[in-house]
Amino acid sequence: MRGWSGWSPAGRVLFAGFALALALTVLVGSCSGARERDAALCPGAPAGSCAPSAPGTPGTGGGPAVPGRSGPASASGSASGSASAPALRSVPASRPPSGPGSAAGPAPRPKDCPSPGACGFPDAASTGPRIPLTPHRTGALEVTRDGETISGWDITGSLDVYADDVTVVDSRITSTNWWGVNLRPGYHGLRILHSTITAVPGQGPDNGGEDYAVSNMGDSSIEVGWSDISVFGNALSMGQGYLHDDYVHDLAAFHNASGGWQHLDAVISDGGGSGGLTVRHNTLLDSAPADQGASASVGLYADTGVVSNAAIEDNWLAGGAYALYGGGAGATGITVTGNVFSTQYHPACGVYGTVAAWNAGGAGNVWSDNELSDGTPVTPGPPS
Repeated sequence: MRGWSGWSPAGRVLFAGFALALALTVLVGSCSGARERDAALCPGAPAGSCAPSAPGTPGTGGGPAVPGRSGPASASGSASGSASAPALRSVPASRPPSGPGSAAGPAPRPKDCPSPGACGFPDAASTGPRIPLTPHRTGALEVTRDGETISGWDITGSLDVYADDVTVVDSRITSTNWWGVNLRPGYHGLRILHSTITAVPGQGPDNGGEDYAVSNMGDSSIEVGWSDISVFGNALSMGQGYLHDDYVHDLAAFHNASGGWQHLDAVISDGGGSGGLTVRHNTLLDSAPADQGASASVGLYADTGVVSNAAIEDNWLAGGAYALYGGGAGATGITVTGNVFSTQYHPACGVYGTVAAWNAGGAGNVWSDNELSDGTPVTPGPPS
């Protein structure tokens, strides 16, 4: 074979052109493969914006750790019987919420709103999983590995979280337990995004009922966003958290183990939380009759401590005995702004009215720009 010095000028040009074309082909194929990989891991995210986790880091594979076992858990429930846990995906990019403390206010909306979705509030079309799901019959599963990400699971069971920084995204949970997801004391950082959490009426442990879709017993705020929540009596139960862009509906009335009607609240705080509670741009419905346990769309109750530092902003509220309970005489730092109190169930929004237990004189309490769904301003009466 001749060396390069033996090539004619024309031959050198031809060879150099071939080499350049080959290099460009390899480069384009590599970039295309990266885009396809990102699209598979992060549906809906911009290309390159959600890189897969490195081997050995959370979100790369396996299931939540189970006490007494080494390695990831497996879950049965496929059509053929048992199936190992699917690879856990990186968290897809989400539409950015305004976030706690953000200066962004509620988007303009038309007066006389006929329904939540027609006026830009969350509904079934804008919440829940965005990707196909894989069935998993987990039962009451304990999550014990820090940084775990559960994505793309259709869970028949519940999650009891004994770990920090756990994320549940693009998943569905159908529970017959006390809760759908519960964060235990001493742990923090739970996020539930783009998911559906529901239960089976008559199959729960509380005399057939299920109590909490998401319960925060932990030591910090948790996030629940873009999620579809139904059936549970006290759907989103926490004194501290960031609840945004959720659709809470069809709470199921039931007689609890104490023999009375379970109190039904789309969002409930019993007071005492130190981290602050932000409830922003949700649809919160409590359609049950008052004589079957309906309490509130948002219930801030001083049952276990003083209610303080709560922001209820830009929500669609409907139903309950009153749509909002404002924390009572000792409540401070409560802002209620830009909410729509819908008359879809009752002429006064709730059975008895829009708001009760509002402490107008409490330090830092603010009530502004709240209206009925026909545009009529809502003004709270004196504390009851």
